[in-house]
Amino acid sequence: MITDEKLTPYENNKILDKVEKALKGGAKIVQLRDKKNPDEFLISYAQTLKKLCHRYNAIFVVNDRVELALKVNADGVHLGKDDLSISSARKILKDKIIGVSCYGDLKRAKEMENLSADYVAFGSFFPSPTKPEAEIVDKKIILEAKKILKIPICAIGGITLERAKELIEFGADMIAVISDIWKAENIAERARGYKKLFNLSLRRSIFI
Repeated sequence: MITDEKLTPYENNKILDKVEKALKGGAKIVQLRDKKNPDEFLISYAQTLKKLCHRYNAIFVVNDRVELALKVNADGVHLGKDDLSISSARKILKDKIIGVSCYGDLKRAKEMENLSADYVAFGSFFPSPTKPEAEIVDKKIILEAKKILKIPICAIGGITLERAKELIEFGADMIAVISDIWKAENIAERARGYKKLFNLSLRRSIFI
């Protein structure tokens, strides 16, 4: 699951409370995503989130910010097309996890795998309130990607509990969730719902 400045606010440490509820429900990866605040502001939150994730045997990654990931010794980083190159990030982070957004581009995904990406993400598969300008990607790209990639595939973009089932059936190894998890009345219960989908499909229970 992915944090959001508005949906997981920093005031009164609401971000920590919400993230812990999701972890209790079975979330396996937490990504700190913040497009506005400087690294200096985020360091303490990142350090605390990492400790919280590890307490629940979950992985903590940082979106975009390679230097922040290095400073807090995060488990990894997730890179978009406008971020630092994966080659440069690998030199800095060594053997840390590096995930890369590939949108609807299979060629980019294969290239990223060859450049040492640990997983790739495709989407947006549905209209996303977080990224309303994102292009919608055909879900069948997951099927095509499974034929040519050996690394895990993450699905992202406008995903809800109802929509996730189809993506998992297509072969998604991970499901990235923002609005549907943080706006839920019971975050832990919603997280358990995603975990159950993976269990029913006999796939690895991972959602980010």
